[in-house]
Amino acid sequence: MFVAALAVALLLAGPTVAAAGSFGEVAFANSGSPAAQADFAAGLALLHDFEYPAAAEAFRRAQTADPGFVMAYWGEAMTYNHPVWMQQDAAAARAALARLAPTAAERQAKAATARERAYLAAVEILYAEESAGKESGEEQKRARDFRYAEAMASLQASYPDDVDAAAFHGLAILGTAHAGREVASYMRAAGLLEEAWMQHREHPGLLHYLIHCYDDPTHAPLGLRAAHLYARIAPDAGHAVHMTSHIFLALGMWPETVDTNVAAIAAVNRMRAAKGKEPARCGHYPSWLGYAHLQLGQQAEALQVLVGCRAAAEAETAAKDAEHSMDPDDSLGGSFASLRLGYLLESGDWTGEAMGWPLPPVAGPGARLDFAFARALGAIARQDAAETKLAMADLESVGREVAAAELAKGEPDPTYRVRPEIFRLEAEALLAESRRDFVGAERLAREAVALEDGLPVAFGPPSIDLPTHELLGGILLRRGRHDEARAEFERALAAAPGRRLAAQGLAAAKAQP
Repeated sequence: MFVAALAVALLLAGPTVAAAGSFGEVAFANSGSPAAQADFAAGLALLHDFEYPAAAEAFRRAQTADPGFVMAYWGEAMTYNHPVWMQQDAAAARAALARLAPTAAERQAKAATARERAYLAAVEILYAEESAGKESGEEQKRARDFRYAEAMASLQASYPDDVDAAAFHGLAILGTAHAGREVASYMRAAGLLEEAWMQHREHPGLLHYLIHCYDDPTHAPLGLRAAHLYARIAPDAGHAVHMTSHIFLALGMWPETVDTNVAAIAAVNRMRAAKGKEPARCGHYPSWLGYAHLQLGQQAEALQVLVGCRAAAEAETAAKDAEHSMDPDDSLGGSFASLRLGYLLESGDWTGEAMGWPLPPVAGPGARLDFAFARALGAIARQDAAETKLAMADLESVGREVAAAELAKGEPDPTYRVRPEIFRLEAEALLAESRRDFVGAERLAREAVALEDGLPVAFGPPSIDLPTHELLGGILLRRGRHDEARAEFERALAAAPGRRLAAQGLAAAKAQP
């Protein structure tokens, strides 16, 4: 009873114990014992930073210190839901909650305050058992996401001074944007997060989720304030530091993008070293770092990133999701293939060392598609007719396989499903141009443009590695159609501000009479 009374007093008087500043400071009144507070606060800050495994470990330490600490189990369960990435491990979350008590009713009985019962009830909605009805598991998850967002709206209304309620409500709204790009959902989340941010300028969740709300070239200027603050308040959270580059990249701020991803990789590797793990050399942050180096014309630095990832990919013997994922972040081989394709496209080094590197031992469909596209463009650039024929056949074969697999998944975002066809059209357009079939080249390029224009806005580097407006602009420029080329390069730069090759093409088009 002492702890419950203390929690109520703290809730009325103001914040409770704050987390260590290296991951951002939080303050969350609760009924846990004093011995569990530091680990709980660390877990909450890490949860807001999307450092999910580390957050789960911190919450479990809090559970050990206070086995009846309801919010420590709530916190661990929250780490298994990744709303922005549309991922959820419901089984792991249910197992965490079951360690508190076997049923939802028994868990509710353990909560010491109405506020804690509200948080617990919301997370129970998020992980409710699936029914045996006609809806698929994914459809049921989506329905739970909307019900959870409604529960968080109610919780925030009941506790308007609870900054974490506002933060998690905003994140819940982002979690209902299942195609990943619904502008209305992002702006609705931004509205309530901005209001809370007026009173809590350095709250890690508010800053983080605002960056996600503004993560596109049109809205990125609105996220610049949050980006400048976030890495400073959470320098040991790799994801926090990296997230700032989502705004910087969307604005074409390449030196800042390089610096933040170097810092993010360093933060990740500090955490890995503490666990006796090797440094990370592939994945999301190296990918953004390599891309930013290329936009600065720093090919040697980009190649260094690529070489490091290649070494890791060559040593890989098994990869999570490698057999079915198109996401290059899901495997070392996928990351290497994506980095290599970007390097070859930006450098135009179709006869160099990187062009000769083989497909990594563990290669999923995304890696194989990237290699097939690079092979085709390299053969066309070298005017190797025999290799071009083989490479184009390979690209078409791999593309059909990937498109069929992606169609079967039924993902709401069509990007990975359409990407193989865009690659094929781009390669066919360049091949037609090499054969002086300029009408055919333009027609094929415009077909690719139409497909890419129908895709959602990319969060980060272009999802189509050779942007179609940039390709079409180049074809028109080489035909002396400078005004039309200028318009295409301007469209390319509107989607990817500051992109080096599009900017060079625009400058060349403007330089012509």
